[in-house]
Amino acid sequence: MSDIDYYEEVRTKLEMGPLFAPKHEATYEIMKILWNEEEIKILYHFPKAYDPIGIQELAEKTGIPKAQLKTTLNRLSEKGTLSKKGSKFSLMTLAPGVFERYYCERKDTEENLTKAAVIFRKIMDDILPQLLMEAKVKLMRPLLPIDAKEKLIQIDTTINTKSQVLPHEIAEEIINKYDYFATVPCQCRLLGEYSGEPCKRAPAELGCLFCGLMGQVTVELGWGKELTKQEAIEHLRKAEKAGLVHHTVDDISAESKLFICNCCSCHCGVLSPSKKSRIYATNPSNYRPERDNTLCVKCGTCMEKCPMDAIFHIYPRKTDSSDEHMLLRDEYCIGCGVCAVNCPNNAIKMVKISDSIPQKHLKLGTKSFLELLM
Repeated sequence: MSDIDYYEEVRTKLEMGPLFAPKHEATYEIMKILWNEEEIKILYHFPKAYDPIGIQELAEKTGIPKAQLKTTLNRLSEKGTLSKKGSKFSLMTLAPGVFERYYCERKDTEENLTKAAVIFRKIMDDILPQLLMEAKVKLMRPLLPIDAKEKLIQIDTTINTKSQVLPHEIAEEIINKYDYFATVPCQCRLLGEYSGEPCKRAPAELGCLFCGLMGQVTVELGWGKELTKQEAIEHLRKAEKAGLVHHTVDDISAESKLFICNCCSCHCGVLSPSKKSRIYATNPSNYRPERDNTLCVKCGTCMEKCPMDAIFHIYPRKTDSSDEHMLLRDEYCIGCGVCAVNCPNNAIKMVKISDSIPQKHLKLGTKSFLELLM
């Protein structure tokens, strides 16, 4: 009888750069849902995540007939728990990686999808903040709302900015680049729906927007639903009105112009730790909200919509209520523009306060963000 702990051996291979699967009971629980005992014994012979291996080599290592191996590995690939490129297969990191593909495919049993959702939620709530704190990596950055350029932005003339509005700063610029769009359900909010804790702001269907070639790929894979350009614009408007943050990868590579995640701070693996633990995996934008107190009626809409709980209603002490105001905690603000786009009195504008430019290309180990998923 073998004394090899196959799940532990495979766990140590699910890493790439700062990403790894922690040695924690929740990791083993999720792995046992994703891969049964027969499957994990095969994966034991795989190299580290994203290093491909072919059927012939696996057959020699395992002694399992090639036809049987092919059937098993294709099933795992279709389920989203193994990557397949051509005729070769590879392990993926748990997140980003397996988590997103598993809930894009949703080809496992409802029982397993539900069980996995409960455990993934536990990982995001209890373990992810610590991993992000250790990794010290910024994964995403916010894009300003779709109509920001015309309605929400004003430039602080005291700031020596290189340009007024940079193309990488607003969602509109991404939309203008393409004619093909597709929406994919938000995997983070799907966890909430499967586990009985749905997002109160928006359903999973109000999910990520993929553009151009990536949009076509998601539709071909069966993950995405094709949208016209006008439908894509309305999709983004609906998301920001719900209080969702437009996110893309934190760089200025071509990849950052291929997708826009629409994120809530209660379920998102990037925003939730930022809000709950103040461990920021998102880089703030170059903008901050500025309030016109002559227009503000202190209705509290901005406070209710703010994904980061960065706005507070300071109630009056004076008899004439002249000291009542809305207060922004700048250290919590990510400059997403959700408060401005939702203000019923147009009392908030987004003011450019800096001209920080993201890195050229975010790499997690040797892979980009999308390469980890695809």
